Amino acid sequence: MPISIGCAIWSYPGWIGEVYPPKTPAKEFLHVYSNHFPAVEGNTTFYAIPDKVTIDRWRSQTPPKFKFCLKFPRAITHNGLLVPYLIQAQTFITQMQALGNKLGVMFIQLPPNYAPSEGFADLTAFLTALSRRDVSIALEVRHLDWFNSPHRERLNELLTKLGIGRVILDSRPIYEADKSGEVAIACKKPRVPIDLTLTAPFSLIRYVSHPVRSANQIWLDGWAKQVKIWLQQDTQVYMFVHCPIEVKSPINARYLHEVLGASGISLAPLPPPLSDDSPVQLNLF
Repeated sequence: MPISIGCAIWSYPGWIGEVYPPKTPAKEFLHVYSNHFPAVEGNTTFYAIPDKVTIDRWRSQTPPKFKFCLKFPRAITHNGLLVPYLIQAQTFITQMQALGNKLGVMFIQLPPNYAPSEGFADLTAFLTALSRRDVSIALEVRHLDWFNSPHRERLNELLTKLGIGRVILDSRPIYEADKSGEVAIACKKPRVPIDLTLTAPFSLIRYVSHPVRSANQIWLDGWAKQVKIWLQQDTQVYMFVHCPIEVKSPINARYLHEVLGASGISLAPLPPPLSDDSPVQLNLF
């Protein structure tokens, strides 16, 4: 499908009854999740690099068209300059390519203190040297200067030249919640501008949803319009739903699916939500 929807993680015990049938063992969470949503953001690699056994297990537990969009380890991206960690980054890419066609976009998240005034030359050298053969890579920036001229234009030019996408972090539903009649709540995700510039034939959106389902409608209606434009341009779209209250993430991801479908976007159907008295058995997955 030209658009894949999912959550930031696949393993969360609080999703039992919503995603996992009752009494689902934790070792089956990925298997069940992957038959519910077609993709996952996969933040797990930010904290630890999986070994070959783990990667093979991920492959065997998921359907043929499932996609993992994995974050580069913080040991590479959050230790100052990037160039000194080029070899580690290339090794990480090679390791994750063992996922085969289940590997979606890999993305680099830069910390808020990585500024263009000191980091642009380093970032340019790192991305230029980074092996991008048979892999899609995207970049998320958080220092606010990256969103202002002239750094914004320089960054978009660099990414376009290299075929690297931009990660879009949309935290408006939390910080501008009053526009939907709700109140802002505590959130660790930063508040950054949204740059819709396409620098690659794909887009990766990290949508930080409000826990109140209906509060997301004004934002999701806007995303539906934008996604339709991108799909008409043959852009592959990945959209992952976060929520400060994690138990709400799959509920809001389902709502995203509903809003996009209502706008006329063709989507594969999602399985119905479960309940504590659901007769669905694990072996049906």
